[in-house]
Amino acid sequence: MDLVLLAVAAVWGGATGLLIPRAAYRFAVEPEEPWRTACPAGHAFTGPFGGWWGPARCTSCRSRVQAPAPYEADASAPYEADASVPYADKCPAPVPYAPGALAPLITVLACVALAAATGARPELAGWLLLAPVAVLLATIDRRVHRLPDPLTLPLAAAAVLLLGGASLLPGHAGSWTSGLLGGLVLGGFYLLLFLINPNGMGFGDVKLALALGIALGWYGWEVLFLGGFAGFLFGAVYGLGLVLLRRAGRKTGIPFGPFMIAGAFTGVLLGALTA
Repeated sequence: MDLVLLAVAAVWGGATGLLIPRAAYRFAVEPEEPWRTACPAGHAFTGPFGGWWGPARCTSCRSRVQAPAPYEADASAPYEADASVPYADKCPAPVPYAPGALAPLITVLACVALAAATGARPELAGWLLLAPVAVLLATIDRRVHRLPDPLTLPLAAAAVLLLGGASLLPGHAGSWTSGLLGGLVLGGFYLLLFLINPNGMGFGDVKLALALGIALGWYGWEVLFLGGFAGFLFGAVYGLGLVLLRRAGRKTGIPFGPFMIAGAFTGVLLGALTA
């Protein structure tokens, strides 16, 4: 049964992880810009849910290009048309909108690790549903230092509902009440940091902290403290490493969301193992 559970988690992680690059490409824009609606060559996204779900390759580019394009497309910016170039040559080679291997791999590893640590307890369904969204948020924040509201707020609401449902089933190993309190505590702590130094802490981090606090609080206050502290520790080690390598200064901004998520993931794993 354990092997079956791990296999199901791996398949789920792989299937959802493959959807992350396109969504990350669409969300990874500056705050003043609208979400992307087309590939770098200008082909509109199509597919389920308004084109948000789909592979990280443009099917229109694949069908129009028979040979490598005469230039290397910049997948980080929309393609600018040039009337002097034939239309067939304007389509870049069907490369991914963004690196498409890392996010799916991380999602698979995260889902398998959660399944191994949690076992067949009811809360595992919540962890597996929340994990891909967390990886997507980390991917976006790493690229543009932004945590979009359409992801952070639904993530917190989903955590409340999923863990609330798990608490009604036999065999769960956490507390929905402590999860709700954990979300309020961690969210309130990040809100305090934001009010003290708005330039050092984004409000998106505050909203992300709500969801992470709920997940960590599910396993108790010790796990909440451990996961919250781990996020700061990971971020500090990364920042110090950049300074020592002379790739950043003391005032250089770094995306903190990935470290918050990594810290929460560490806390949830330890909480699940010891529950």
